[in-house]
Amino acid sequence: MKIWQASNGELRRVLEGHVFDVNCCRFFPSGLVVLSGGMDAQLKIWSAEDASCVVTFKGHKGGVLDTAIVDRGRNVVSSSRDGTARLWDCGRSACLGVIADCGSSINGVAVGAADNSINLGSPEQMPSEREVGTESKMLLLAREDKKLQCLGLQSRQPVFLFIGSDAFNCCTFLSGFLLLAGTQDGNIYQLDVRNPRTPVQVMHRSGAPVLSLLSFRDGFIASQGDGSCFIVQQDLDYVIELTGADCDPVYKVATWEKQIYTCCRDGLVRRYQLSDL
Repeated sequence: MKIWQASNGELRRVLEGHVFDVNCCRFFPSGLVVLSGGMDAQLKIWSAEDASCVVTFKGHKGGVLDTAIVDRGRNVVSSSRDGTARLWDCGRSACLGVIADCGSSINGVAVGAADNSINLGSPEQMPSEREVGTESKMLLLAREDKKLQCLGLQSRQPVFLFIGSDAFNCCTFLSGFLLLAGTQDGNIYQLDVRNPRTPVQVMHRSGAPVLSLLSFRDGFIASQGDGSCFIVQQDLDYVIELTGADCDPVYKVATWEKQIYTCCRDGLVRRYQLSDL
């Protein structure tokens, strides 16, 4: 992994230690620490200041595909090809539990604060004192077997299970009850956790896989396997295209203030500067 100076593209750090592909990485809220997951079935925590690997989590039996950070980052969640989602204690580099074991690859995860109207259930046993910030949180799992699953993060109890048109690749929360999930056949489902049986709406712009979804201002950003990347604003009727990737898949989108970053299979990270929309 490489850490760049965003303002001028200068390479600042190289983080070396994973074996095989690195599938996902994200900064902790502090901006000084990085969480990564790879095909070596390991999660690693790195110092962005000196490029040292300070913690390695082992326990998954397959490649780690996605991660989520709980609150300030004392706990993190990971999902894997082994069909499990796990909760980890960063301070003791230990697994606090397997939150889900669904027998199918979990391609994406998201953690969100639940609206007060949503019943997340109660834990069957007292949570570990090392669990920090899991109460009143939902965990969303985008699964390869066409299922989108929602659980109470602390309770481990099911909230809903939705069956889509194809494998789910990615998911994100828009609010305490609204969420998005994207499928391999190009559908973007918007669901309301309070009534998940019927989608609020299904958006379909092309048959290319939806690879990344990110809540953004009063809408969201989506990227697809055909190189398209677009911002959907206000009630899904106003779309801004982010061009440049041609036909290579845009794997991931990230934002910082008024800037949007995309990473593409063509080997380029692109930065888009937005004026006020």
